[in-house]
Amino acid sequence: MTPFDQSRDMLGRRALTRVSEARTILLKRLGNLHPTAERVVLAEALDRVTAEPISAAEDLPPAPRSTMDGFAVIAADTFGATQSLPAYLNIAGEVLMGAAPEGRLERGNCFRIPTGGLLPDNGDSVVMLEHTVPVDETMIEVVKGIGSGTNVIKTGDDIRAGEQALPAGHRLRPQDLGLLAGLGIDEVGVYRRPRVGIIATGDEIIDHRQPSAVGKIRNINSVTLAALAKRSGATVTDYGIVSDREEIFFSTVARAVAETDLVFFSGGSSVGVRDLGERAIERLGSPGILVHGVTLKPGKPIIIGLCNSTPVFGLPGHPVSAMVCFDFFVRPALSVLSGERTADCPPAPSVSARLMRSINSAAGRLDVIRVRLVRDHDQWHCRPILGRSGAISTMSRADGYFLIDEDSQGLAEGESVEVYIYQ
Repeated sequence: MTPFDQSRDMLGRRALTRVSEARTILLKRLGNLHPTAERVVLAEALDRVTAEPISAAEDLPPAPRSTMDGFAVIAADTFGATQSLPAYLNIAGEVLMGAAPEGRLERGNCFRIPTGGLLPDNGDSVVMLEHTVPVDETMIEVVKGIGSGTNVIKTGDDIRAGEQALPAGHRLRPQDLGLLAGLGIDEVGVYRRPRVGIIATGDEIIDHRQPSAVGKIRNINSVTLAALAKRSGATVTDYGIVSDREEIFFSTVARAVAETDLVFFSGGSSVGVRDLGERAIERLGSPGILVHGVTLKPGKPIIIGLCNSTPVFGLPGHPVSAMVCFDFFVRPALSVLSGERTADCPPAPSVSARLMRSINSAAGRLDVIRVRLVRDHDQWHCRPILGRSGAISTMSRADGYFLIDEDSQGLAEGESVEVYIYQ
């Protein structure tokens, strides 16, 4: 007699796992994975993750520069200057953009200088053009005194030679590329983009370009999930629509596991006689199934597994459920596989908003409520978008979502919620 598995109910379903626990289980298992590093030129480095710390080999800026149009001066020459008692300075030269200043600045003199111009030797500050009055072509009045260093960015004020510019595990943003360009760096060590394999399952699924037919459903999930994966920095291989026949499904999943770094299939995660996902993961490598079913709505029937070193996800067939599961589980896994330090990942952008209607929830599950944001004077409000997890239009109309945690039975109209913005 087969012993009774106490982790399952009478229908053979595993006990549900809390969302936070499921994510902890997953990320702990992925913690020992080490992505492959490569070097790329700066133009190809956007959204890549640094594989090593990057240090400045030189000061930035390498020499002091003006931050204003005006006159380079020795600050002491302007001490006490006012409109009624101006300081008079001789114009002894002019700084040209892209050229080193000619000559040394002496007391009682000034140089014309544009924004970004190099400060002449012995000059220590810049008087704004608006705080001067021309006397003639050779002299100005300074009508406001300034201190040393005013309107000047000094050598190394941006970053000093030897200072760390960027840490390892940092996802490169446009401003980071600008910093590296300013330091003269054109090649960076980054981790290889994770390779993601996508499989759509079900004999009822047809290509989205085909005409609709009775009993058939266009393949929404492969399109949306591929887009989400690419936004997460991955490259995608679409293994197409796979039959529910065991030999075809198993061989396709095995091929995807062998060829990519992370695999997910959609449509095979619900409990039933046609559910092959769990068996495929268990067959393809240890430790196998980590989680099957979470306290999440929508998204409860997700399968999370690990075939040797390859994460495999069985995502629900309903498009909304599949996208929610991607956000909660697949995206964090891709961050790890990208080399990103998950503890230091920036939080998802969000806004506080007032709930425009009461929402009930069942205790013991994490509810993801899609919303439309409405601005009223200086306050954001959010209107829940209700609909079944198969209705993709509810995602398209939504600006974001808020959460009702497992210990709550709902929220009342007017309560403040944190709305996480869909990108």
